[in-house]
Amino acid sequence: MLITEFRIILPMTVEEYQVAQLYATAEVSKQNTGGGEGVEILANEPFEKPMAEAFLGRYNTGQYTKKIYHLGSRVPSWVRYIFSDSSLSLHEEAWNAYPYCKTVLKNPYMKENMIIDISTLHVPDRGESENVHQLAGEELKHRKIVYINIAEKVSRADYKAEEDPEKFHSIKTDRGPLLSTQQWFKTCEPHMCCYKLVREKFKWFGLQTKVENLIMTQEERLFRNFHRQLFCWTDKWYGLTMHDIRALEAKAVEELNKERVEGERKGFTTEE
Repeated sequence: MLITEFRIILPMTVEEYQVAQLYATAEVSKQNTGGGEGVEILANEPFEKPMAEAFLGRYNTGQYTKKIYHLGSRVPSWVRYIFSDSSLSLHEEAWNAYPYCKTVLKNPYMKENMIIDISTLHVPDRGESENVHQLAGEELKHRKIVYINIAEKVSRADYKAEEDPEKFHSIKTDRGPLLSTQQWFKTCEPHMCCYKLVREKFKWFGLQTKVENLIMTQEERLFRNFHRQLFCWTDKWYGLTMHDIRALEAKAVEELNKERVEGERKGFTTEE
C-alpha cells in the first residue's frame, strides 16, 4: 500500500471552497462524460453517522454520493489488455462532511484487492500543519508529503490557456494571476489548504508496484488539474449558495445520463 498526503494551497477561504469544489466537480464531470464513458451518479443525499463512527471523531453529518466512473479508453493500453470492458470502471462512495471529506473507490472485478481511499481536510492555513489526519505508527512513518502548486506548468496535453492560473484574474474577487516564479502561496489572502491523504492498494502479483505508482501519479495529476480549473472558474462559482449548488447538481445528473449514452468521447485520459 502507498500512502501520500497532497497539500494544495489556494487563495480562498475554507467557506468559499465548499461551494467552489461542488461547482467544479459538477463541471468536470460533464467535461469528461460521453460516448459510453464518464460519470454515472447513483445517489446524492444527506447522511448522518453516530458520533462513535464520526470521521476524525468530529465529522458525522453531510452529503453522501455514490457514482460509477466508466473508464473505457481513459486508461493505458496495457491496462485495457488485462481487464475486460465490463470491469473497466471505478465505483465511488463519498461522504462530504465538510470541512472533512472521505472518498473510497473500488473496482468490482478486483474487489478488496484494489482500493483508493482519499481523506481530505480543508484547513485555514498554508500547509504547515504536521498531522491533520491523526496518523500514527507505520502509516505516519511511511507517509509521503507532496505539495501541489497550481501555478506550475502542466503537460501540453493538460494545458488550456483559459484555465491557466498564471493568466487568470478574477473580476469579482480581484485574485490572481498566480505566478509560478513567485511564492504567492506564502502571501496570498485569503488562504487555505486542502490536505488530501491518499491510501491506495492494488494487489496483483507482478503488477502491484507498477499499477500503484500509476494510480498515485494520476491522482496527483487529477488534483493539480482540478484545482487549476477551480481557481480559474472563481467568477463562475463566487456568490453561489448551497441551494444554487444542489439545483446545479440535480440538473447535472440528467445531462450526464444523456451525454454518456448519446455524446461523443471527451475529456481526461491517462498518460501511458
